[in-house]
Amino acid sequence: MNSPVTTVMMPVVLAVIMYGLGLGLTLADFRRVRHHPRAVAAALVCQVLLLPAACFGLVLAFDLAPAYAVGMMLLAASPGGAVANYYSRLFGGDVALNITLTAVNSALSLFSLPLIVNFSLDHFDIGRDDLGLNYDKILQVFAIVLIPVGLGMLTRARAPRVKERIDRPVRAASLFGLFLVIVGVAWAERDRITDSLVDLGPITFLFTLVSLAVGYGATRLVRAAHPQAVACCFEIGMHNVGLAMTIAISPTLLDSTAMAMPGAVYAVLSYVAATAAGYTLRAISPEAAARRRGPAPAPSGGPTARG
Repeated sequence: MNSPVTTVMMPVVLAVIMYGLGLGLTLADFRRVRHHPRAVAAALVCQVLLLPAACFGLVLAFDLAPAYAVGMMLLAASPGGAVANYYSRLFGGDVALNITLTAVNSALSLFSLPLIVNFSLDHFDIGRDDLGLNYDKILQVFAIVLIPVGLGMLTRARAPRVKERIDRPVRAASLFGLFLVIVGVAWAERDRITDSLVDLGPITFLFTLVSLAVGYGATRLVRAAHPQAVACCFEIGMHNVGLAMTIAISPTLLDSTAMAMPGAVYAVLSYVAATAAGYTLRAISPEAAARRRGPAPAPSGGPTARG
């Protein structure tokens, strides 16, 4: 499918998204792994193993069409992004850990994502021999991810005042551009949009809930504190939709708007699920529990007050 959306807009939008991600990263974020090794390890296991396995089970259970199934697996293989950091800040997560996980997961996904996508294409038998992320296409994914991120990090390191001025406009442009791409994909699939929403709405919403729960639960299992678990919840639960949709609809990669539809539906429903999860996490936080218990009783048996 060749259109302005796939050939021009989507690569530009992804470049802006990844540049904005780079504006929030420093080399220290990669080195900070040693401060929370168990939480980072749990998050990486979730991202690389548990989520793709859970998504694969959901895809089989819902008996999705092959293109939608591959699109769901592509979404599961995509790392978290800047939106996860925002939600973590909003609901009491360890934002520094979020940024570290974003950095590490984004780098790791450059290796894990092609493996998961190629497995999915083979298993669901799309019927096109030209599909797949071969060596040349993997290099292209490297380029569209790493170059903008590197430029963003360079801007932050060398021109911090510029970074401060452009940070919010870049984030706003990312969201607006992604909205336009979602509309473009929906328009391209307009003849079957109702069936797509019926097929993809329940599974994308359920997948979001599973991702959020796995991110929080796995981190608590390794005895991480609540703020670190909240950070992992959103990092694992909110995927980089821009990356997934770019790979799906790019003419030189998978070239399929149908494979991009799970990302488009997920982009809308994930905000609903993540907001509900955020308020739930705030309600079960240690601070909320302390407020429910009320102030500690005054100690008894002390010296008599002077009259």
